[in-house]
Amino acid sequence: MNEWTAPQRPAAYAEHAMVAAILDDAYPPGSTLPAERELAARLGITRPTLREALQRLERDGWLTIQQGKPTIINNFWQEGGLNILGTLACHTQKLPPNFIEHLLETRLALAPAYTRAAVEHAPQDVASHLETFALLEDTPTAFACFDWKLHRTLALASGNPVYTLILNGFTKLYIQAAQSYFSNPKARAASRAFYAALLADVRRKNACKAEKLSKTVMRESIDLWKQTAAQQAARNEVNHETLERLGR
Repeated sequence: MNEWTAPQRPAAYAEHAMVAAILDDAYPPGSTLPAERELAARLGITRPTLREALQRLERDGWLTIQQGKPTIINNFWQEGGLNILGTLACHTQKLPPNFIEHLLETRLALAPAYTRAAVEHAPQDVASHLETFALLEDTPTAFACFDWKLHRTLALASGNPVYTLILNGFTKLYIQAAQSYFSNPKARAASRAFYAALLADVRRKNACKAEKLSKTVMRESIDLWKQTAAQQAARNEVNHETLERLGR
């Protein structure tokens, strides 16, 4: 039996289309949207559906609805909330080239602290997850999922719910970015070594050493990503040149 896929809700479609237009600079920061009637007609939806979509976009910081005035587009990088990170996971082709690097820099700022706290408060929870790393398939997807679960486990075990809320804000984006990161075999090998070393520190309940290890590895991951990104860019350039020679 074929799997049934539910159709996209009109409001969700409108939200996706509006975000795409904002990211494409069709509606740059500071610009205003067309009148409600015109915009609804362009999107092929009803005005109540458009209002629902715009209210959700305003909640996340994409735009500001002004009573009696045109809706204005915000600078979402400065005025947006964590929900924007989840939305960006659906528009990865439109992200700035250095976005994943920024994501890794954020992890570097947070991970050492919640790793130390996790080893101090609930080392058994961290060890339970790490003990399964030897069974990991050597694929980008397997590593991306395992790594995400590790960081979420560390955040939960830290006892500070704010860490978990921050991570939850970019679940989809983290996993997608991690799949690109782990496409590099060196990144997978480095993470295997990290998981083994961290497990040893956790079993010894050495929170200080675990924190230092996390800081070192998170910093090294930025360098590995730069290598991976450069390799991907080179491959894309070769493919583009090949297609041009073929006249496509």
